[in-house]
Amino acid sequence: VQLQASGGGLVRTGGPLRLSCAASGRTLTNYRVGWFRQVPGKEREFVASITWNWGTPYYADSVKGRFTISRENAKKMVYLQMSALKPEDTAVYYCAVSASGGVRAADYRNWGQGTLVTVFS
Repeated sequence: VQLQASGGGLVRTGGPLRLSCAASGRTLTNYRVGWFRQVPGKEREFVASITWNWGTPYYADSVKGRFTISRENAKKMVYLQMSALKPEDTAVYYCAVSASGGVRAADYRNWGQGTLVTVFS
């Protein structure tokens, strides 16, 4: 499966932004799709994930209540709706898949090109 993240851009503090992750290739049945983010010099950080079958979400504490992950099975799309953005949300955001789930980047694969989100005050 190939994944491609898009939708990044410049946004003012407190504003919203929606990221999209397009999947192509094999089915995502029984997989979990995750969003991670990374800033230069730091490890890739878990943001949120969702099970493809049931749409069960899981969030990092840092984004809980502000970000919402969802999926559209027919279109093989996963979205990350971000609101109340903060400068510390600035990062390159990636999507990837995992058969086991979890919050470690090492548990995920098929990383696509990321999309840059810059939050300015």
